[in-house]
Amino acid sequence: MADVHPGRRLRPHIKAHKCTGLAAELEAAGHTSFTCATPREILGMISAGVGNDFLLANETVDPHRLEALAEAQEHALITVAIDSEETLSAAERAGIKNILIDVNVGLPRCGCDPKDAGRLADSARIRGMTVRGVMGYEGHLMMVMDREEKRERVHQAMSVLASAHEDVGGDIVSAGGTGTYDMFAGTTVNEVQAGSYVLMDSQYAQLGHPFVQAMWVVGTVISSNERWSVVDVGLKSLGMDHGNPTVDNHQIWFCSDEHLTISPHDGTPRFKVGDRAFVTPAHIDPTMAMHEVAYVANQFGEILAEWPIDLRGW
Repeated sequence: MADVHPGRRLRPHIKAHKCTGLAAELEAAGHTSFTCATPREILGMISAGVGNDFLLANETVDPHRLEALAEAQEHALITVAIDSEETLSAAERAGIKNILIDVNVGLPRCGCDPKDAGRLADSARIRGMTVRGVMGYEGHLMMVMDREEKRERVHQAMSVLASAHEDVGGDIVSAGGTGTYDMFAGTTVNEVQAGSYVLMDSQYAQLGHPFVQAMWVVGTVISSNERWSVVDVGLKSLGMDHGNPTVDNHQIWFCSDEHLTISPHDGTPRFKVGDRAFVTPAHIDPTMAMHEVAYVANQFGEILAEWPIDLRGW
């Protein structure tokens, strides 16, 4: 990813892993600007001394959280996304100096009407705030499998963002994710907010991108018979919104609170009680947020480091 989007061309998304130890590795790869989903992530990154330019790419109205970010502005460049007069006013009251206009480019989530972006930018400048540019998240296009269809639809979405940017001004045109990271040639996008590529999951693996699976939930087989085995990894250990997890060479039967029931494919030896099973999550972001520590291991299974997942919670 750093080869395709070096330095500040990439604004890695911390929500994918919520781990300052991993964020430090991203900084070592040349990235010093980061995307965050919560104020806690920004404050934790600053406390850890990782990065110097943070975007809160999520509308926030809680005054205490915004005030905490305002107090941290002396330590780092902090920018807050807004998409309404209400979110703009909340940022102003808290003392936020820099904002980005969040524009709806097709995902029915946050983002203002593109035609309203210029007005919001003018309103922010009247209040004495700096408008750094625009962002738009084409999340509805991440899993479009046909690459030509995806490219056409991404470019349509980015043309909407470019038009809004003409009305807004500023230096930043921010968009994208792991599923569309290589779709921006010929657009005005100058920074990409990808995050899941760092660790990957089984959903994004379907796209065939050149990123490898680097995170598993390692469970223990607690019951086994001739037909199935049970691993102590369940709904409380995995992000399930993108479907079932996978275990190499096994069929997934079902996942319950604390259990994953699986059976081996033909020719695969069945697990014995006490064996370890590497469970690949379908969605990396919520899976990471369910755990307290990530263990860094080499190919021999030796633990090299322990990284607290220290940016969990709100």
